[in-house]
Amino acid sequence: MIIDLPCTISFMPTLALNRKARFDYECLEKIEAGLVLTGQEVKSVREGGAKIDTGHIIAHQGNLFMIGANIAPYKKASSHLEHDPARSRQLLIHKKQLLYLLGKIGEKGLTLIPISLYTRGNRIKLEFWLARGKKAHEKRQKIKDRDIQRETDRYIRGQD
Repeated sequence: MIIDLPCTISFMPTLALNRKARFDYECLEKIEAGLVLTGQEVKSVREGGAKIDTGHIIAHQGNLFMIGANIAPYKKASSHLEHDPARSRQLLIHKKQLLYLLGKIGEKGLTLIPISLYTRGNRIKLEFWLARGKKAHEKRQKIKDRDIQRETDRYIRGQD
C-alpha cells in the first residue's frame, strides 16, 4: 500500500531584515538574487552576523553590487584571515533581469534597496526592492493612520 504524503513546506528563515526600508520607501517591484560570499561570511550570516539596514545596491560596470551592508567576522575563524565586514558584494541575477533593472535605476527617483537576507535550501538569497523614496508628508500620514488604528483597536477591546 502506497501512502501519498503531502510535500513538506519549505522553511526559509530570515537571517537579516531591513525594517526601516518599509517605512522610508515605496515598493514598486520585489526581486530575489543570490550573493557572492566567502565561506567565512556564509557561516557568519547563518549565525546572525549580518546587518543590511545601511546597505544599498548600485550598478558598477554592468553588474549590481550591495554596498554598505555589514557582515561581521566569523567568531570561530582563524585570526590570520583578514575580513572586511563592509566590502561590496556582487549580486547574482539573470542577465535579462539585470538589463531591466539597469534601465529602471537610470530613471529619476528609483533605487534598489535590500530588504531581507534569507536561506533557500542551502543557498543565501537577498530580497531587494525597486523602490521610490517616500516624501515626508507620506511618512507623517502613515504614522497618523497607525495611531488612529491603534486607538480604534484599544476602544474595541475595551467594549468587550
